[in-house]
Amino acid sequence: MRLVYVATEPVTAYRLLDGQLGYMQRQGFDVTVVTSPGELLLRTAQREGVQARAVPMTRDVSPGQDVRALYRLTALLRELKPTIVNAGTPKAGLLGVAAARLAGVPVVVYLLRGLRFEGARGAKRLLLAGTEHLAAGLAHRVFANSESLRQRFTSLGCASPERVWVPCSGSSNGVDVQRFLPNEARRAWALDERRRRALSPEDIVVGFVGRFTSDKGIVALVQAFRIASEQEPRLRLLLVGDHDDSDPLPSGVAEFLRSDSRVSTTGFVDEPAPYYGLMDLFVFPSLREGFPNAPLEAAASEVPVIAFRATGTVDAVVDGQTGALLAAGDVDLLSREILRYAADPELRARQGRAGRRRVEASFDRELVWQALEGEYRRLVALAGVKSEAFRAFGSGSR
Repeated sequence: MRLVYVATEPVTAYRLLDGQLGYMQRQGFDVTVVTSPGELLLRTAQREGVQARAVPMTRDVSPGQDVRALYRLTALLRELKPTIVNAGTPKAGLLGVAAARLAGVPVVVYLLRGLRFEGARGAKRLLLAGTEHLAAGLAHRVFANSESLRQRFTSLGCASPERVWVPCSGSSNGVDVQRFLPNEARRAWALDERRRRALSPEDIVVGFVGRFTSDKGIVALVQAFRIASEQEPRLRLLLVGDHDDSDPLPSGVAEFLRSDSRVSTTGFVDEPAPYYGLMDLFVFPSLREGFPNAPLEAAASEVPVIAFRATGTVDAVVDGQTGALLAAGDVDLLSREILRYAADPELRARQGRAGRRRVEASFDRELVWQALEGEYRRLVALAGVKSEAFRAFGSGSR
């Protein structure tokens, strides 16, 4: 029983399907992951013990390349003959779902990770919204990675509520809670790394993990940090990630990140988990999400989270318990909240512990994987796919 995952970029499979591919393989699925070519695609396949196939795709609209990608995906799926296709990210979502229907795949899932058109304007917004409608309409089932995203998606008329499903409490892959567990070894590494980055024990580190883009709220973060640091000179900013040319930052903001001595950046890191241990406070001012992983990872690391009240993010942070949710784009309020948390280490510790407990109870990745596996099996049964060996394996593994 073959299960094919389709994503546009290899980094999506490497980061956002970590562990899930191997889990499904162990549960009796024959798993293949398909993305654009890249070293991370091969590394993902080796790590997970699954097959990998490469099909060139672009993130932006490119009619000629998109038609070629659709043709290649359709040919590949006809060759693989999967029972289930799970296609996610905007471009691969549409192309993968369309190719799966053209190839006659019995179960076609569109994995909705966010609404890219929310950050667009004019003709581009109409085009992106149209692709969401089309992808959802072609799929047999839509998997949304948060309840607020499901509500937003259905309220916009992109799909009927009964066709959109959310696994567990949300998230498309859950959190490896042990990977982010604060322990003595991790604390020792964090102390060494803080010294290496010239961060003193008295410094209060405001952290961020993700792409350096306007959509992720980096402009607002920089503005709020500059305001807050005028009143609290111990504040430092640590950004884990790198610039994304598809949504470049204003030149003045990019220059500030490069040149200000209070700012430390890592570039792309293969394993971001240890860096949460350097942070006293995590700030996530993203303006558009489906269900962000970074706030849950920070919570699992016992770091409180300040975030803008955006779709998806509202499912990741409990206001007043695991952090604070603020009106999107309110830079002055964000700066005041940074100062409030900076001045109250007991508040940070209390909300950090509460965040860890919440992730353990509701977002452990095994819970999410089991929910996904169960839904796959249910959809296969509804589609009337005959596979006695698969059904026997499934009943024995439950």
